[in-house]
Amino acid sequence: MVKMSEVSHQRIKTNGIWMHIAEQGTGPLVLLLHGFPEIWYSWRHQIGYLAKHGYHVVAPDMRGYGDTDSPLSPSSYCLLHLVGDLIDLLDHFGQQQAFVVGHDYGAIVAWHLSLFRPDRVKALVALSAPYFEASSSIRSIESFRQGFGEGCYVCQFQEPGRAERSFARYDYLTVMKKFLLYNKTDYLVAPPGMELIDYLETPAKLPPWITEEDLQVYAEKFEESGFTGALNYFRTIESYWELMGPWRGKRISVPAKFIVGDKDIGYDALGTGEYVKGHVFKSLVPNLEVVILDGHHFIQQEKPQEVSHEILSFISKFSTEESFF
Repeated sequence: MVKMSEVSHQRIKTNGIWMHIAEQGTGPLVLLLHGFPEIWYSWRHQIGYLAKHGYHVVAPDMRGYGDTDSPLSPSSYCLLHLVGDLIDLLDHFGQQQAFVVGHDYGAIVAWHLSLFRPDRVKALVALSAPYFEASSSIRSIESFRQGFGEGCYVCQFQEPGRAERSFARYDYLTVMKKFLLYNKTDYLVAPPGMELIDYLETPAKLPPWITEEDLQVYAEKFEESGFTGALNYFRTIESYWELMGPWRGKRISVPAKFIVGDKDIGYDALGTGEYVKGHVFKSLVPNLEVVILDGHHFIQQEKPQEVSHEILSFISKFSTEESFF
């Protein structure tokens, strides 16, 4: 568990925005990238652990989240922007390379940082979200709509203001409980005519891995920032297929470890379990290790000791080596 007094905070100018970071320790740089709907605090267990083992750990609030700026236009949240934020973060610290760890949408950003700029990544650890190659024949939003219907969370998040209005029917703490405590393997799809936030349950009892105080940290930050920045990530998905054209067919060459819980969202229903064990994933990421843990989606919080150990055991293999490129 992180001792909050040992974590320092600052805001840094990156790629045209001010980005808030939490940091601790000295040594090789490790970036910890959170997903939806989270903030730097999602890595509270890993920050102190990695710092204690000789790393300079930096956990930003990603663009649109927490105390980082939230540009108004949804078009400002594509992967090129998100990766650009991290390149400037590396430059700020004067580091040519860093270890990069990402969870959920943070893992997607980490994969694409490694794809776009492998020269800046020593090694990658991705949690929950595996890498999929962009197909030139599949349009993104339409594929979600055809596969899961209009109740799919990606489809419901598209219209500016729709999800924000539905979330507003609940207090911020309840919204956080509905998302962070989701423990089913089903994909996030609401029944016809129902908003996703209304469909998600509010557990009466908290699981042992999170406290009311932890949830309140998230709730207070989202009360300050709102949800629009976080939702704008999903509103750029349609442009992804076109923007990814130059990298189509390119493999991710950096050493990578993928960690997933066997009860993660879509692990069985979407075939994620079979995909991460199969040859296609390995062909896209040739230097890949896969670790499957007993757990759900927010695995770094649910199983902090195991995840922290898996991260450290992997990056320590490369900590004394020179650049791969």
